Amino acid sequence: MLALTGLFFAALIAATLIPAQSEAVLVALLLAGTQPVWLLLLVATAGNVLGAAINWTIGRFLMRFSGHPRFPFSVRQVVQAQCWYGRWGWVSLFGSWLPIIGDPLTLAAGMMREPFWRFILVVTLAKFGRYAALAFVTLSLV
Repeated sequence: MLALTGLFFAALIAATLIPAQSEAVLVALLLAGTQPVWLLLLVATAGNVLGAAINWTIGRFLMRFSGHPRFPFSVRQVVQAQCWYGRWGWVSLFGSWLPIIGDPLTLAAGMMREPFWRFILVVTLAKFGRYAALAFVTLSLV
């Protein structure tokens, strides 16, 4: 149970803008073989999706402060994000599993007021796909 809790929180933190890696925890637990693979995938995906939902929520409420002098983005950056998101829209969320750009994508989705139900659906598919691929590769090499 402690291992699953650790995996959940590692995945949650990794999905926020805080730099962290949940993949190493998942691989270690897969190699230990003490938990069913489906359960590890479920826990890692749930934690990672919750972290992404936190980013979406922050993005959603962040725009309320866009006129404030301490707003973290310039007008130019916000316009660029709006143009980019306007072009690719919710489809870009399939890239939420990617390192470096995935977490900011989930923040941008909140800023651009992406409907939460679609956000959760697409991000869950993307995050699960990444963890499933990692599990497949890990277990294939053992």
